[in-house]
Amino acid sequence: MENTTPSSVLTEADLKEKVVQAIKTVYDPEIPVDVYELGLIYEIKIFPVNNVYVLMTLTSPSCPSAESIPVDIEKAIREIEGVAEVSVELTFDPPYSQDMMSEVAKLELGFM
Repeated sequence: MENTTPSSVLTEADLKEKVVQAIKTVYDPEIPVDVYELGLIYEIKIFPVNNVYVLMTLTSPSCPSAESIPVDIEKAIREIEGVAEVSVELTFDPPYSQDMMSEVAKLELGFM
């Protein structure tokens, strides 16, 4: 029997996985790797009634995409059925470093 549970009753873990998948559709326009694999996402929290909070950074405070990347992430998360509110907060503490990249990103960019 197929699972027909409505998305409004997604478990926190299921919703968090959907949020990660949505974030992985967002790319830094100058780097051919999604922002999640780049290590730009510091924290994802799911609060009651499917409110999503994302704490993120950018590769540099002067990143030319500083305006668009957080907006693109918020848009991608809002498209998930059942999500109520989305809050994306930008921080530069700790500062971004290439060590934050996943192995996938390092391979893609030739760092390994």
